Amino acid sequence: MNLLTLSEAVFQSNQIRQAGQKLIFTNGCFDILHAGHVQYLQQARVLGDVLWVGLNSDVSVRALKGPSRPVNSEHHRALVLSALSAVDGVVLFSESTPVSMISKIQPDVYVKGGDYRLEDLPEYPVVTGYGGRVELLSFFPGSSTTDIIQSIQERGE
Repeated sequence: MNLLTLSEAVFQSNQIRQAGQKLIFTNGCFDILHAGHVQYLQQARVLGDVLWVGLNSDVSVRALKGPSRPVNSEHHRALVLSALSAVDGVVLFSESTPVSMISKIQPDVYVKGGDYRLEDLPEYPVVTGYGGRVELLSFFPGSSTTDIIQSIQERGE
């Protein structure tokens, strides 16, 4: 598993840039990995040379999604993400947004799903402030962890 600490990520991001490569960064809970996540990460990966995922810690997932989440622990979620060929590294964070981490890592491109608007992203002014780019990728309807959980509950499984 390629789980990076923030200090390792900062150090490696500088090496990536010095090598002339482009660092792509996205973030999320990735609680129950589904086809929408995989397609999204594959799309993000083609935007550069290295893709890192900022992964919400268990504490931040609970704060964002409620006391019944996450379904999978941060260690398990990181392990699954790391196994994807599109993902080159995972960095855990405990805040509600990755703004602080992004300001230190300074990826070339920050990626979010198309269900967001640029003006609503707290990361947008940080990324554009150091000269980075923010990309919104297509949203894949019908691919939602919340919907998957609800479907399981309705079936009584």
